[in-house]
Amino acid sequence: MTAEPRHFTTQLAVIGSGIAGFAAAIFAINRKIVTAQVGNTGALAYTTGYLDLIGKLGGAAGLVTDPWQALASLRETEPKHPLCRVSADDIQQAFAEFTDFLGACGLAYSAPGASNITALTPVGTLKQTLCVPATMAAGPRAMAANTPCVIVDFRGLKGFSGAEVVANLRDRWPQLTTRRLVFPGMDRGEVYPEVMARALEVPATREQLAEALNGVAGAARVIGLPAILGMHRPDHVRAELERLTGREIFEIPTMPPSVPGIRLRELFQQVLPQRGVTLIPQQRVTALSFDGDGATLALSDSYGPIRVHAQAVILATGRFLSGGLEAHPAGIREHLLDLPVTQPAGRADWYRDRYTDPRGHPIHRAGIEVDDSFRPLTREGRRYHDRLFAAGVILAHQDWIRGRSGAGIAIATSFRAVTEAKRFLSGR
Repeated sequence: MTAEPRHFTTQLAVIGSGIAGFAAAIFAINRKIVTAQVGNTGALAYTTGYLDLIGKLGGAAGLVTDPWQALASLRETEPKHPLCRVSADDIQQAFAEFTDFLGACGLAYSAPGASNITALTPVGTLKQTLCVPATMAAGPRAMAANTPCVIVDFRGLKGFSGAEVVANLRDRWPQLTTRRLVFPGMDRGEVYPEVMARALEVPATREQLAEALNGVAGAARVIGLPAILGMHRPDHVRAELERLTGREIFEIPTMPPSVPGIRLRELFQQVLPQRGVTLIPQQRVTALSFDGDGATLALSDSYGPIRVHAQAVILATGRFLSGGLEAHPAGIREHLLDLPVTQPAGRADWYRDRYTDPRGHPIHRAGIEVDDSFRPLTREGRRYHDRLFAAGVILAHQDWIRGRSGAGIAIATSFRAVTEAKRFLSGR
């Protein structure tokens, strides 16, 4: 027996559940647009929690300290870059709106400022980012002031080494040391950040960890930990550990999949339905069609087929990891509508001879073309459909990995796509 499709009707459908997709849903909520969101959220767990705008520009060896000046330079050198299609004022508003929403939902972030924050990576190298979770903010401050600090890691934890962090930061942060502890109740075998984070939501575990931290902190006024400070109330967990230890505490991201990314995913999945979004997570849209009345998304789950009818659609499906783009022997294709993909002429041109070539690899700039209203274009340069918009790293002419700009592209272009979708919906 074939199950009858379940039907949902909405003003806006967002396809994609990475940062771009969730940002689009947030901006739509704030504009009172009835929204449905579908897509696989797996890639979100691979984020560090940092929200980059521009961390590196072109082949420059140095890190970008002023992302707004870097943005002005980018407009001159790469006018087709997606960030160059969005005004600086809109980007500032988009970041503020996004981080304000997270803060209101219990996940505080630093506000977007005039300069980047020099943040720590899992291995103790440095990167420039615009906004950091509040749980990580004390680290950059302590490093800048050379405050006595101890980095604590845990026996059995893979992918995070306090000794490695200290070795890489020794010249910049002379008063940095490291100690290793056994995590409370996990004294055998491997331990995992997600399990540790959930354990620290229990007061007794926090008290035991605080006692252990006090035993190794010595003269350190600040304690750095891997990102394990709770899953759903990390600011509360951090505050409690600071109260129990009498010291400032900060997190450093671990190797992915990481707790900060899982926090974002679980927050979005819990909060967005409470704000009125029809959320269909962990499912891939198999077909998207348009007619005079709107758009229809086809997908299914374990209960059978689902149809979502929308007046406008935002395509935020990401690149290869998220499945928005697919690599085939004949070339790169967009999987849902077979939109034309700007890409190198052939597979031989995807990569340069050296993996570390400072120019990057051409495949990382592949993506779909959009017009100034962020509507995808056909091969003839016409809009694919007035109801279709696109956002995020599926857009062409950017290498978000090399530019340290993934979140910036996601947030800024989603803001513009929602703005244009709102204009379209209002015009109807």
